[in-house]
Amino acid sequence: MAIKINTTDNRTTDDMRHSKAAKQKKNRNKKEIWHRFKKNKAAIFGMVTLAFLTFIAIFASVVAPYSYDQQDLSNMLSGPTVEHWFGTDNFGRDILSRVIYGARISLSVGLISVGIGGLIGGALGTIAAFYSGKVDMAIMRFLDIMQAMPSLLFAISVSAVLGPGLFNAMLAIGITSVPQYARIVRASAMTVRGQEFVEAAHALGAKNAHIILKHIIPNSLAPLIVQASLGVGGAILTSASLSFIGLGVQPPTPEWGGMLSAGRAYIRDYWHFVTFPGVAIMITVTALNLMGDGLRDALDPRLKQ
Repeated sequence: MAIKINTTDNRTTDDMRHSKAAKQKKNRNKKEIWHRFKKNKAAIFGMVTLAFLTFIAIFASVVAPYSYDQQDLSNMLSGPTVEHWFGTDNFGRDILSRVIYGARISLSVGLISVGIGGLIGGALGTIAAFYSGKVDMAIMRFLDIMQAMPSLLFAISVSAVLGPGLFNAMLAIGITSVPQYARIVRASAMTVRGQEFVEAAHALGAKNAHIILKHIIPNSLAPLIVQASLGVGGAILTSASLSFIGLGVQPPTPEWGGMLSAGRAYIRDYWHFVTFPGVAIMITVTALNLMGDGLRDALDPRLKQ
């Protein structure tokens, strides 16, 4: 009498066990990353500061004491008072309110431009690392040409071609940041490409697109996340520079760089006009850099011990 063994049920049980073990390992890794991150007090301070800035940016219409374009022509260029904590500008507008509304613009520019650069650069870097050979050579030489021009000058050139405006400024900053993200992802993807699980996927007949999306990209994101967190600060500075020379966000929309540009003619006599927008830029960029350094340390596998 033949005994029939149900191998399908055994295989299903094994798959469930492996899936459960993989999830548990992933959760442990997340807990380890958070544990290492929260040990960095400077990174926690940066994260809390950034959370506060994000809060006031989202609820600017509630937090700000005045509208960003409300004018009081009888109270122009007034210093800090009880009514206007940061003083007023050359049109009698409340500088505190404009700084609060400007946080919404500056953070949006930083995040979206980094998203554009990270998405395009990450895709190019992954493709270059996976296919290597002539594809890698063509992509990297093209990126070398882009990097031959200083990033700020490149952003000014792109913004001048596209024209001034919020979206064009984000696009210009994103395009100029593509090479650095591509190089970072390429280096990480080249390491991942030689791992056993990628070779196993090849052996099982998985398509290239599946391997890239399911194996290469998820295991190459750590350095990209770190660079993106640091890149938001640089994007905000670049946006401020573009607005300072008139190629970024156009008035009366409040943007910290544009506020600095508007106040440069009054810098000798009315210090408050440029001080508070400049301090806002400094605090935001410092917070992003502190958090980025903490993420880099937390995601570095060499620091697990």
